[in-house]
Amino acid sequence: MSGKSDKFFLGKVFDLDQDKMLDEFVYYDPSDLTTHGVITGMTGSGKTGLGVIMLEEAALQGIPAIVVDPKGDLTNLLLHFPELLPSDFEPWIDQDAARRDGVSVEAAAEKAASLWKNGLASYGLGKSHLEALSEAVEYAVYTPGSDSGFPVSILASFSVPPIPWEGNKEILRDKISSTVTAILGLVGFKDIDPIRSKEHILLSNIFETAWRDGKDLDMGTLIAHVQSPPFDKLGVLSLDQFYPEKERFSLAMLLNNFLAAPAFHTWLEGQPLDVGKILFTTSGKPRHSVFYLAHLNDQERMFFITLLYSAIEMWMRTQKGSSSLRVMVYFDEVAGYMPPIANPPSKNIILRMLKQARAFGVGLIVATQNPVDLDYKALSNAGTWMIGKLQTDQDKSRLLDGLEGAAPGINRAAFDRMISQLGKRVFLLHNVHEDAPQVFNTRWAMNYLPGPLTRTQIPELNALV
Repeated sequence: MSGKSDKFFLGKVFDLDQDKMLDEFVYYDPSDLTTHGVITGMTGSGKTGLGVIMLEEAALQGIPAIVVDPKGDLTNLLLHFPELLPSDFEPWIDQDAARRDGVSVEAAAEKAASLWKNGLASYGLGKSHLEALSEAVEYAVYTPGSDSGFPVSILASFSVPPIPWEGNKEILRDKISSTVTAILGLVGFKDIDPIRSKEHILLSNIFETAWRDGKDLDMGTLIAHVQSPPFDKLGVLSLDQFYPEKERFSLAMLLNNFLAAPAFHTWLEGQPLDVGKILFTTSGKPRHSVFYLAHLNDQERMFFITLLYSAIEMWMRTQKGSSSLRVMVYFDEVAGYMPPIANPPSKNIILRMLKQARAFGVGLIVATQNPVDLDYKALSNAGTWMIGKLQTDQDKSRLLDGLEGAAPGINRAAFDRMISQLGKRVFLLHNVHEDAPQVFNTRWAMNYLPGPLTRTQIPELNALV
């Protein structure tokens, strides 16, 4: 590996016409990521591996990261073994896969260790790079709603935000709207319209009244305020005309049932959703925090992701501006959280951050198998595109539409041809900060990539660090 320590090392140039990898290295300037990135590719394209590589490079630069991991693939970020011993790999071998292949777990571990050692060596990587990766940042896997990893307390999400009400009303009202939509979705409400839903209007006014007065909320206080709100009117109607007491009691019972359920207690324990502490240890060392969500149902995932991105946005707005990459926020498989038509509570926050986070040095990367599942406005706000093999012509067409929105004047026919020729681990890199696109073969990941890990493996995973 040649020296370009200030750049991300992604892999080697790939010649599509010759269908072979060349010896020239491909680098990426991390400051370009403040205009955000999209990684896309079908299952088996190498998309997850590329995401891991981007996060490895960020770690080597001492850049902290928050990683949203809905399926469990990004837990692999903790599996770096400087000695590359078979015994390091053995606990993470898929025993069922080894059995299907007719080999012992020990033999499979020896094969994996050899494969990784040779693969890394082919890109000039070895023990010193793995040691640097291990030492550069702290690693942690958080499991909101579970104590299998480090649990996360959501209580701070209802506390008064760290920015003043005056001068930030629009931002804070957006945060309230998203938070309330997520809460209502968690207790079973669907297709919530913030303008028509009296439940949404009531809870939003409770949040606004508390935060405007500098008062924290928690679930217990919120439930009490649903029964006895701290105001007498909503609009021109009296409270009881707008939302009768008996109906408010029914809503309070719904919220209380959720709070009273034993499973909810885990949501109130552990690390507060304090982004500064999630990004850095108490000694100031940068941290890569993986939020493992595979154990949650759809409503719980939406609830947590909305609160997490709201917390990131509030933290971001307390920071000074920066033109360099200060923090990376990586979302693996974002489909469903920024759809082109519906408006889930996560969507507006992520779209807003895609527009505004660059001023604070916060770089967002979203990854998806299917570009057709992403909102067009999200695609057009991304400055970096890493495009792998796609499954359908519809996906390719959607992605090209987004590219044209982000970079008017691109040669659509040329991009179409290049995308059609991509194979496994080969990506088309389009960076608005560069003059021309590049095609590259991803380097070997330093972390072992066994695939998604289960919740039962998380304690052993966190014990590695």
